[in-house]
Amino acid sequence: MKRGDCQKRVLIVDDEADIRELLDLTMVRMGLVADCAANLAEARQFLASAHYQLCLTDMRLPDGEGLSLVRHIGEVFPELPVAVITAHGSAENAVAALKAGAFDYLSKPVSLDQLRALVKTAVGLPSAEAASTSVADDEFSLLGSSSAMEEVRSLIERVARSQAPVHIQGESGSGKEMAARLIHRLGARSAGTFVPVNCGAIPENLMESEFFGYRKGAFTGADQDRDGFFQTAHGGTLFLDEVADLPPAMQVKLLRVIQEKKLRKVGSPTEDAVDVRILSATHQNLRALVEQGKFRQDLYFRLNVIELRMPSLRECGSDVLLLADRILQRLAKDTEGPLPVLSVEAKRALVSYPFPGNVRELENILERAMALRTSNSIEVADLNLAPVSVIYSAEDPGGVEGQSLQDYLDQVERQVLLEALNKTRFNRTAAAKVLGVTFRSLRYRMERLGLND
Repeated sequence: MKRGDCQKRVLIVDDEADIRELLDLTMVRMGLVADCAANLAEARQFLASAHYQLCLTDMRLPDGEGLSLVRHIGEVFPELPVAVITAHGSAENAVAALKAGAFDYLSKPVSLDQLRALVKTAVGLPSAEAASTSVADDEFSLLGSSSAMEEVRSLIERVARSQAPVHIQGESGSGKEMAARLIHRLGARSAGTFVPVNCGAIPENLMESEFFGYRKGAFTGADQDRDGFFQTAHGGTLFLDEVADLPPAMQVKLLRVIQEKKLRKVGSPTEDAVDVRILSATHQNLRALVEQGKFRQDLYFRLNVIELRMPSLRECGSDVLLLADRILQRLAKDTEGPLPVLSVEAKRALVSYPFPGNVRELENILERAMALRTSNSIEVADLNLAPVSVIYSAEDPGGVEGQSLQDYLDQVERQVLLEALNKTRFNRTAAAKVLGVTFRSLRYRMERLGLND
């Protein structure tokens, strides 16, 4: 069947004639051409004879499983997004399909609003060539020729073409949000909104209204309707940073929204459909938290369909010098001054430094060095780096032999301050709150330990 070869085409695979007819009619109304197959054999014949922009397949077919078609398309037609239709409430099948490479999934009975949203997203996918070009030219935090960074960029290119949830694991300051933004920008939702949410910064009693919104009069002070994070990200991407900090009650509600793709505003009698891609991140070991009973296992499996690990800066070798050059270029541009140069000794010091705060700490070090330097050359003394042995002994109190007590205490305090600053993205007011000290006390401690910008 060769209808409208100049139009975008969709392959529909389902053994139920009424489902095929419903999907076919919906595609026609969206200006698309649909070819319908009742089984795997017919689907393979269509795939061999025509070019498609999307495949919609049922999970259970007379001659096999829809997952086998997902895998076949992934191997033979890697550019073709495939979405699966699962039985209502079959969360295991949906997760299995996403892990097998499915673009997204729909639950029966099929919601036409969700179907249209999925189709619009899928047929707007960028080409692999465009994605490859974009990822290579992106922001400085993804620069580098090390194998660790090459692997990250390659995985980002692949996962950007899916709608599967991605969980980004990595130390504080390693670029988790940058990776999430790049996944969004290279994917089909790039025209939509990217909404970053720091889950650890929202008071527990405000979480439901912040995430799901509320209706006027829902509680004291609700003088008008308000959208939450999910509604703001509708058609785009919701990035849940520090997702491990979500309290148990919110984990349950978040799981339901992810599974049903519907939510209820606080004070609303009805549910609204929501179309977002979920990306999450944490510096903690989420699997270990599940084993300790501190994070729901079912939510973990929903969020961790694809895992992306951001390498620490110390794993990237001389990439630190590429990053340093780019950061210095930006700083010089911001200050409208001459571009400073790192001395040979300063370069050696940066390459050997372990960077417990990763890229964020590198930026902080270089910004401070720009202010402290006495010439256009940045020397080792301008960097004000702590000795490597001191940093590791601060992480392991058993290795402090040869240090004075004051040096050791200063180093521990420095590490604690850095962790709080990294967690709050160097927002000193928020860091003081995390540490339980006044802003003035935090500022004094930062000055004494040489942590001021």
